[in-house]
Amino acid sequence: MIRPHLPLNALRAFEASARHLSFTRAAVELCVTQAAVSHQVKSLEAQLNVTLFKRLPRGLMLTSEGETLLPVLRESFDRIAETLERFEGGHFREVLTVGAVGTFAVGWLLPRLADFQTKHPFIDLRLSTNNNRVDVAAEGLDYAIRFGAGAWHGIEAVRLIEAPLSVLCVPEIARQLHTPADLLQQTLLRSYRTDEWPEWFQATGLSIHAAPPRSIVFDSSLAMMEAALQGAGVALAPPLMFSRQLAAGVIEQPFAIGITTGSYWLTRLQSRPETSAMAAFKDWLLQASL
Repeated sequence: MIRPHLPLNALRAFEASARHLSFTRAAVELCVTQAAVSHQVKSLEAQLNVTLFKRLPRGLMLTSEGETLLPVLRESFDRIAETLERFEGGHFREVLTVGAVGTFAVGWLLPRLADFQTKHPFIDLRLSTNNNRVDVAAEGLDYAIRFGAGAWHGIEAVRLIEAPLSVLCVPEIARQLHTPADLLQQTLLRSYRTDEWPEWFQATGLSIHAAPPRSIVFDSSLAMMEAALQGAGVALAPPLMFSRQLAAGVIEQPFAIGITTGSYWLTRLQSRPETSAMAAFKDWLLQASL
């Protein structure tokens, strides 16, 4: 049984010796003598009543007890070091872990992150992207930004912005599109949601079958828009998320018609207490999305 009064120096001496498999190299790292390291390890072994090393003519070898203790200590020391590094100028740097659907992350969030960092310099944001399929609990996320209707089991959702879908394509294709019916001669790029193109055509007064005449299916709007940029077809995507490409003229929106199939939401587990970093991010995000 490990006793709570075990000296930290002895544990540190063991961990360094186990990494190097040498008392001498551990002593150099810890800026003490080899004898001091050896003494600390022997003291630890005596208190635990186990042998942690086999002393060999040219170094050390961990015993099974030593192999059991090493990863626990290594993880603990790493966590202590990581936590101490988060103190800066009298402030504690909070970590905020956010998952976001890739379209929103690249098209809306990333261009605004500098503003968030300026206003909240002591929050370390860790951002991951997904294709709108996310498990907040399994991935250990504080927040997930996702697209949909706002109803997920066990999830608190705060609506951010709508992003209506419209036709986007390269200028060369846009010049061939005079009426929505001209789209039927093009390859239509779409997500796995089969109802989006039929709904858009219905908004124009046209009707097509459940699936477009010629189509390529993508699991993310980012991949779909990359295909559109390569001239592979016409995408149905949110212009708001591709405003930079529209401003640069590499993509055009030939028709003003758009359809709303959902919104972007800031979500978290209902069971997840809101930290100060989470509250700051939510307030900033809501203000920025006005």
